Amino acid sequence: MNTSLTGFEKIKDMLRRIFSGILIAATIACTATPRIIKDVPGSNNLKPDEQQALITKEIAELVTSFNYKKLSLNDSLGGVIYDNYLQSLDPNRNYFLAADIAEFAQFKSTFDDDLKAGDLTAPFYMFNVYQKRYNERMNFSIKNLNNSFDFTKKEDYIFSREKLPWFKDIAESDANWTKKVKYDYLNLKLTQKADTAIKSSLKKRYENLITQSSKINNQDAFQVIMTAFTESIDPHTSYFNPANAANFNIDMSRSLEGIGATLTSENEFVTIKSIVTGGPADKSKQLKIDDKIIGVAQGNEEFVDVIGWRLDNAIALIRGKKGTVVRLKILSKEQDMSAKPKIVEMVREKIILEDQSAKKSIKTVIRDGKTYKYGIIEIPAFYADWKAMQAGDPNYKSTTRDVKLLLDTLKQQNVDAVVVDLRTNGGGSLVEAIDLTGLFITTGPVVQVRDLRNKIEVDSDDNPSVAWDGPLAVMVDRFSASASEIFAGAIQDYGRGIVIGNTTYGKGTVQSAIDMRRVNPNLGEKGGQINLTTGKFYRVSGSSTQHKGVTPDIEFPAIFPADKYGESAEPAALPWDEIKSSNYVKIKDLSKDISSLKVMHQQRMKTSQEFKFLLEDIEEFKRRDKENSVPLNEEALKKQREDLEQKNFAQENARRVSRGLPALKKGESKPAKEEAFDFMQQEALQILTDFIGFNKVAKVK
Repeated sequence: MNTSLTGFEKIKDMLRRIFSGILIAATIACTATPRIIKDVPGSNNLKPDEQQALITKEIAELVTSFNYKKLSLNDSLGGVIYDNYLQSLDPNRNYFLAADIAEFAQFKSTFDDDLKAGDLTAPFYMFNVYQKRYNERMNFSIKNLNNSFDFTKKEDYIFSREKLPWFKDIAESDANWTKKVKYDYLNLKLTQKADTAIKSSLKKRYENLITQSSKINNQDAFQVIMTAFTESIDPHTSYFNPANAANFNIDMSRSLEGIGATLTSENEFVTIKSIVTGGPADKSKQLKIDDKIIGVAQGNEEFVDVIGWRLDNAIALIRGKKGTVVRLKILSKEQDMSAKPKIVEMVREKIILEDQSAKKSIKTVIRDGKTYKYGIIEIPAFYADWKAMQAGDPNYKSTTRDVKLLLDTLKQQNVDAVVVDLRTNGGGSLVEAIDLTGLFITTGPVVQVRDLRNKIEVDSDDNPSVAWDGPLAVMVDRFSASASEIFAGAIQDYGRGIVIGNTTYGKGTVQSAIDMRRVNPNLGEKGGQINLTTGKFYRVSGSSTQHKGVTPDIEFPAIFPADKYGESAEPAALPWDEIKSSNYVKIKDLSKDISSLKVMHQQRMKTSQEFKFLLEDIEEFKRRDKENSVPLNEEALKKQREDLEQKNFAQENARRVSRGLPALKKGESKPAKEEAFDFMQQEALQILTDFIGFNKVAKVK
């Protein structure tokens, strides 16, 4: 989660104090002798550059001196980083051999010293060995396709190996990968494909993976190394190389400057997969889905051939500043390289990603002959286009501004209540969480933030206007995090609305996004960005959401277990604690209302077929989560698949019938326009109807 630019100003003074030390370190880094100089045949033989060495030293200083946890980069932490890096390279233990791990062990005790010195030769060497093993396995898989497979044998393929020992030698690795190829083959065989078609398909698959591996560069390796490093400090301190930093900031602003098309890489071609309505690509009327981009030119400059390019590099060429011209060479899906390409010229524009922004819908509930109308606002993230705001754009994009417009529309449509749906909303801007809360309360504190100096700041809503003062519910789940938890916690603490769903993720830390050029101007545009954990936030009641999250007023059983999903599952996560309550005044004490709502909800659940289905889904998830192997016997796997398909089909029809829908026939698909059923949302509306009902009775009395 980001603080505002004001948040950055708070740590700027601290950063200034280390500038001189970092610049001195830069000189040392550029002249230091690398510790490991060893080529790895079969890999891209990637090597760190001087800039990466400098960035590493600066980040080592930042995360140990100015991270909220105030950790020392010593042998103990270095060992954690080493283990984390090894895990990130080969989490399922499919590639490295025991001999590789034994060789790497010499680096563990010096990992901390290497990072402080900016010496990345050891982790780069490990990365190269990983790539060598990866390429070996892909080439082995292709070679293995020449063999014939016996699918009558009774044997299993273990697909989950993270708890198993590393392969003791190449022979053991070969035996495992023979089963892996056999499983890939059997999967296609069960779809009735012919043997020649299966071999051709798998050969292309493995060759494509080798091609993608050949495009890996030292920035990719550096990103993996730095991610392992920063995540060992805490789960949310993170370094982004320039390409990832650009994507992060696009996600935060919900806007970008370009042509308005989603691109992917298919068979060495940059391919158009979707077109944003109203963007330059849409306006041109010359581009369509599955068109291939084979060349890119800036204005009147020469075309650059992008066939076989990495997707991110091609995208960097196609994106550009608003108002500039880009030309594309286009082949349609049906055309091959012998065809004459079409030249399409477009002026880049600012693209607003509306499909990733807050949106509304209206649902109704009929009870006792009365129709209740509910406005549902789904918020996917807490976003804000800070760049546009600073530039004075009166229409800059932000969560609060979007939701305010949606609430105004819902009021005109005379809704009885509003549901703010924050399920799977992983957070975003702290400022937006505060401002959004302000749409539902008059004034008052929203969140407390304790910085690395243990100074506590209370951030408040100072705008007395309220966009919605009627009944309110907030929906959350296990993947509602950070800014979502600030908003839900404030609504709950104030008694402003009812929180419904699952206990949230438990991310209670604050990150400041820092352009590395601000740390050292010499880095230029290639320095990337670090999101540094600089504080911890607390609810107005004084409780941290860290680890524990926000517990809903009306809680549903969770499909995803807390020990595997959420902050409490992160080894480097900060602990839960609490501070003094802020000076806030409850809008209403909802405790009695919530007690009544729980009873009414539980009564419904006793006879709810949908609730029974939810419990069945939870048990099925637990069962599937324990599985780590599949049969390689054709009849056994076929029966397993058929039994599962039949079970799912029967369950789907049982659900449809319980909802008053016709059962599907074998092979029949759901109607295209049929709306997906959302049990939790439907029950949230029933809870709101209860709430409105007995509050009206109370008012009459």
